[in-house]
Amino acid sequence: MTATTQDTDRTDTEGTTYRVLQELVFPAKDRFPTQPLYLDSRADTGTAVQQEDTKEQRPQIVVNVASDAAATNGVAILGRTSVRVPARSTVSFATYFNAFPASYWRHNTHLREVVLRVRTTGRGTVNVHSSNARGESVPVSVHEVSGTDGLTEVELPLKAFADGGWYWFDATAGDQELEVLGAQWLGDGTGTTQGSVTLQITTMNKPSYCLTNARLLDEQRDHLPQVAQVVIVDQGNQKVVDEPGFGEVQARFGDRLRVIDQGNLGGAGGFARGMYEAVRADSTYVLLMDDDVEIEPEAVRRISVFADFCKRPTLVGGHMIDLLNPTKIHNFGEAMDPYSFQYGPAGEGVEIGHDFRHSNLRGTAWMHRRIEVDYNAWWMCLIPTQVVREIGLALPVFIKWDDVEYGIRAKAAGYRTVSLPGVAVWHLAWADKDDTISWQAYFHKRNQLVAALLHSPFDRGGEVLGRNGIKDLRHLLSMQYFAEEARVLALRDVLAGPETLHELLPQRIRDVRRMMTQHSDAVYEADLDAYPTVASAKPLRTRRLSAPHGLKVLTSATTAVVRHLAVRPQEQAGQHPQVHLPYQDARWWRLARYDSALVSASDGTGYTWYKRSPREARALMAESLRLHAQLALRWPELSRRYRAALPEVTSMEAWEATFREHSEIGA
Repeated sequence: MTATTQDTDRTDTEGTTYRVLQELVFPAKDRFPTQPLYLDSRADTGTAVQQEDTKEQRPQIVVNVASDAAATNGVAILGRTSVRVPARSTVSFATYFNAFPASYWRHNTHLREVVLRVRTTGRGTVNVHSSNARGESVPVSVHEVSGTDGLTEVELPLKAFADGGWYWFDATAGDQELEVLGAQWLGDGTGTTQGSVTLQITTMNKPSYCLTNARLLDEQRDHLPQVAQVVIVDQGNQKVVDEPGFGEVQARFGDRLRVIDQGNLGGAGGFARGMYEAVRADSTYVLLMDDDVEIEPEAVRRISVFADFCKRPTLVGGHMIDLLNPTKIHNFGEAMDPYSFQYGPAGEGVEIGHDFRHSNLRGTAWMHRRIEVDYNAWWMCLIPTQVVREIGLALPVFIKWDDVEYGIRAKAAGYRTVSLPGVAVWHLAWADKDDTISWQAYFHKRNQLVAALLHSPFDRGGEVLGRNGIKDLRHLLSMQYFAEEARVLALRDVLAGPETLHELLPQRIRDVRRMMTQHSDAVYEADLDAYPTVASAKPLRTRRLSAPHGLKVLTSATTAVVRHLAVRPQEQAGQHPQVHLPYQDARWWRLARYDSALVSASDGTGYTWYKRSPREARALMAESLRLHAQLALRWPELSRRYRAALPEVTSMEAWEATFREHSEIGA
């Protein structure tokens, strides 16, 4: 066996050089609650507890296992790549991070077999399994191991994985404990080249996250030779360079770590800067990442190696794990419905928020199907710079839909996107925030409409205008006048055409935030006592109120519209909220019955006061109807203008001019 400067680790007798595709890894000591993503002890209700190995002084995680062994003699994680299995016990690596997603490699690369190599100490067996697209598990082979330097190598074909399926192995100890010292999945690297990566993080006042992730990358730098540079685009006023410990991290990285100060151009501006810097550095790939994530460093290697092996340049993305529920896969892949022009989960039966604490990989049939996606969100997405050079940088839309639009644009140019299992970051889930009623309401609407004008194959965008009109009505009936005013502004800006997109990048966020201060429904107070007590002259009978269905939706909405536009609110409702509703109960069909309501924030950090105003409702509804009608009439002309302008507004030159205006660009 030989090792080279590339990510290679095996040469066979015929001189074929194999590259490491995926390595067995385990969580760090401070991340032990995530262990169901890494190993499966087959104890469905088992819990992980931290324990120290006093003899060897190595950090462990002790997990309940399906054996007669006492818990203190349980499966113990010994380090980043090794684990101890107690006598007469089994640990399975049929897990998110340690099973091998064979179907994705079969479908997207030229590989037709992989090699599993496992190093062990002790006596036991290595049991190899596979699954098919239906989630049915099949034993493949059993290999006895013994001695202090056990080595098992198994050649595994990929032929039968066209529609789905994984490989994995289990380790079973004999009469004495067995240690798995490491394991790798290898592939024939003939004809592949290790591409260089510019890893870019866009940040806005989250310096501690950036520094933590930089440290993790530095600790694993020997396993990440492809990362040529880490670029942090800092758009906030809490600077990464001022964070305690930054100097030490900078010294360890040297010139491989760059921090670029830039005006607040939003996520799109930060990610576009990453693309720009990667092209200028002649990197093979740019890896775009959010700032408020926690990374698994092994995922960085996997995503770039997979891209190296792809048949053609491919965008490769990672999944999102819920940061607050760290064993829950919140997002497994997304696709676009072209008629409604709305995104959602990709694939039949795909769950949002699957929790591996309750159902392991073996028991999750839908996860064994290969999922086709239209794009991958930019919490973690690797893009070949060849694609950037051909189709341009991100659309200058500040935030929201930039990643969706780019995936659609790349697909139209012949470049596919793969959301690769075993590659993920921990990120705050959407359930903990509702950005459709925050300052982002403007960007949700404007950017969806811009993307539809650019890419919808249907006359006047299919359902997109009708659905947006319904959303506007829901905001009005919910007394969310700020969100609706922001959405009306979005319509005006869409109608203005593509020429102002770069100009509006730093401006609109300021305009929208000023707008928030003018509406009580957009002003949050952390203390409930900041508001008057709840009181109502005539309490409503809403105890059994439920969501309307069928024709009742139309009748309920019609009644609510008449009331909101024509009926004067109770005078007392302006001095006291009539009701206090938890966020999850604040739906339009419930809020529409009140003249004022105190509503909890989606993340539980505060409260806001909604007050009904027929005057505002009439004005906003009339303007929304007028602008939607105008957009429908002008759709063909506007679509032609946006599509013609796309190459220019996403070009290196246009973005460079914007960067120069809002930051310094080195020679």
